[in-house]
Amino acid sequence: MLSGTFSARAYAFFDTLLWVAGLNLLWIAFTLVGAGVLGAGPATAAAQIVVRRRVAGDGAPLLRGFTSAYFRNFARANLLSVPVMAVTAALLLNWNYFAGSGGIFAQSTAAAVLVAAIFLAGAVCYLFPMYARYELPLPQYLLMSSRFAVRHLAGTVILLFVSAAVVYASSWIPGLVPFFSIGAWLYLTGWLCDRFFTANDQSVAIAGGTAAGGALPGASTA
Repeated sequence: MLSGTFSARAYAFFDTLLWVAGLNLLWIAFTLVGAGVLGAGPATAAAQIVVRRRVAGDGAPLLRGFTSAYFRNFARANLLSVPVMAVTAALLLNWNYFAGSGGIFAQSTAAAVLVAAIFLAGAVCYLFPMYARYELPLPQYLLMSSRFAVRHLAGTVILLFVSAAVVYASSWIPGLVPFFSIGAWLYLTGWLCDRFFTANDQSVAIAGGTAAGGALPGASTA
């Protein structure tokens, strides 16, 4: 009995590992299909859609599901991701400029920019998992993900820790990047967000109100 249980768990682990590797390769390939900037958003949206399906127990083929979600969401995901990329680039340029300057004002501004970047990173961790789960007007996704990040700080800290751990592991072992790093980050953040959103929806339903991160609509885009 124990042997059978161990075998089943080992199979599930390695099956998930292989699936994550496939997700990693698909994300890279389809990001390149969109010439990088225009491919990253749809690839991330497609990845979170297939992650949510897998978490829900859907055993559909990864390639078919990813490809379908990528092209179906290409325009909409870019409208969501390109502004976020622009803000990220602006924060990075400002931080580089002020961090390299002397004086209290410059260093204080650099610190403020860093805080803003961390907040944006926390919101972005929720952004595409929220896109994969809820049907919202496009401007609402960043607003709702930002509110969720603030109102669920424990979950946000966990997501940022997972992101930092993936970045650290990838810098320590660069060979992980083309095979596991991106897929692992997408899978872990998608899995965690799915649980955070489910818990939030249940708490809102029990309370019968619209607080605690907002009563997010239940219609899924997946």
